[in-house]
Amino acid sequence: MSRVLAALLLAATGLAAIAACQPKPLDPKAALIAKGRDLFFNETFGGNGRTCGTCHRQEENLTITPEFIATLPKDDPLFVAEFVPALKENFENPRLMREFGLIKENLDGFDSLATRFTMRGVPHTLALGTSVQSPAGPRTGWSGDGAPADGSLRSFAVGAVIQHFTKTLDRVADVDFRLPTDEELDALEAFQLSLGRQQDLQLPLPLRGLVAQRGQAIFMDDGLGKCNICHSNAGATTSLGGNNIGNSNFNTGVEDLPDQPAHMIGERVPRDDGFRTPGDSTFNTPPLVEAADSGPFFHNNSVETIEGAVSFYSGQAFNRSPSGRFLASTDPRKVGIQLDATQTVEVAAFLRVINALENMRQAMAELEEVEGLGFFERARGRELLERASHETLDGIDVLAGAGLHPEAVAELVKARELTRRATASLFNRRGHTVDAKAAHARARALLIQEAP
Repeated sequence: MSRVLAALLLAATGLAAIAACQPKPLDPKAALIAKGRDLFFNETFGGNGRTCGTCHRQEENLTITPEFIATLPKDDPLFVAEFVPALKENFENPRLMREFGLIKENLDGFDSLATRFTMRGVPHTLALGTSVQSPAGPRTGWSGDGAPADGSLRSFAVGAVIQHFTKTLDRVADVDFRLPTDEELDALEAFQLSLGRQQDLQLPLPLRGLVAQRGQAIFMDDGLGKCNICHSNAGATTSLGGNNIGNSNFNTGVEDLPDQPAHMIGERVPRDDGFRTPGDSTFNTPPLVEAADSGPFFHNNSVETIEGAVSFYSGQAFNRSPSGRFLASTDPRKVGIQLDATQTVEVAAFLRVINALENMRQAMAELEEVEGLGFFERARGRELLERASHETLDGIDVLAGAGLHPEAVAELVKARELTRRATASLFNRRGHTVDAKAAHARARALLIQEAP
């Protein structure tokens, strides 16, 4: 073989290798989701600088907490009420936002900003495809009516821009903001529906830990925990008489809790009237698989821990509420929910374990996608690895927060370190990624028995 021919063959081989490493074009659905992601986290719609991701933080499970807020710089768009004069009054309550993660909502209209408002936490946007559907139409936001017009996720984005992105309290389209186009709404909807689980669990799960096993049994016992009635399969749909009736609204008495933190500091916090205008004091059912790492809990962030949230349902506020009385009426003994301290901890342990399993599932999916990337797709790989690292840390915190499965926690710590190495590596990204997946698999096997 001549030197010229050998050189040509070598060059062709090199070009083929480089071509194989080039990013593959996205299919139409993936491209739409990618466009929606960019809009969600980067598009300000000509407003005050906020994006959807200003409150729904990627690093915080698409929600936001006071602890995270405390890490933000003073000029973060979340704080526009503190440095934009036109938004200083009646747009946000900076103290309630910083101390309790509460955001001002004018769900009953904008005609009396000083008196007609609610203060709510930021709901996560995970597993929306399994959570918002009901026979009466979509249930979005904490009270199920977070979207104007048809109540859809597309309309939810429109309502969010009007409420949160405006430059002034006049809220005039094409002056204070621009409304999303139909194409942008399609992309935002596709992205939001892609987040998190795409289907509900099928309980019971073959869990390994005795505490979580007992918690699952209590959760599914319609005579004891009664949890599975309103949170079928730990999701957001209601099951009555064996019939799934979709996402539903309930008055659970959360607004009747005494000593709510936000009410005790002297700031005006009107009673939240819930669904519709004027409201009927009901709020819709959120999914529980993602609950343990997305607190504080309830629409007003009134409870800090998952154990506290479970305990609420054995208290007077719930059992005296319309929903509590209804549950008692379905019980042959005519009693509501009466879990003792250990049973409360057991149900919370079950919720922590299924949350950690979901963290692992998401991290594993992102690591698998990294495996399939080409050498030159460095930015995409880094983004996926960072998301996998966040999910892994959430799994660690959720389990370690209650002293659950320390051996699995140790494997997750290894998985996170390997994920970090993959992020920093130039030539061994794939090797570290494979090892991180293996650590996740070992951790998962300590939490749940895999099918043979």
